[in-house]
Amino acid sequence: MRAVIQRVTEAKVVITGSVKGAIQHGLLVLLAIEETDADEDIEWLSGKIVRLRIFNDEAGLMNRSVQEVGGDILLISQFTLFASTKKGNRPSYIRSARPEVAIPLYEQFVTRLTADFGKSIQTGEFGADMKVSLLNDGPVTIIIDSKNRE
Repeated sequence: MRAVIQRVTEAKVVITGSVKGAIQHGLLVLLAIEETDADEDIEWLSGKIVRLRIFNDEAGLMNRSVQEVGGDILLISQFTLFASTKKGNRPSYIRSARPEVAIPLYEQFVTRLTADFGKSIQTGEFGADMKVSLLNDGPVTIIIDSKNRE
């Protein structure tokens, strides 16, 4: 699994003209799933997201998690995070899981992230044409890959 995590002051996702999910202060998480992802990837990445200390404390240091600051999470599926541009100019998405594999893993991830976070999260809709808008705070953007746990 690969995630792009952005600290935001607001974010929303619109599908066919209607707001599907919206948050104020918190994290916008773009999530890609690959064929080899499993329960351990879900568990590790979900825990990492809710405990990631990228919010400022009283001293202005990034020392607090989204839970500690009372923020929210908006999770969006985005298979293009596994794009390969190695060959030619048209990206290949061969590493991205097919829907029959990705959808159950995405749903498991939503369930696990909600449990780890301790409250409901906002989401987009898997496979939909989504319009995502955000106001990045900082800007702070972190990329995490469950297979490359740096």
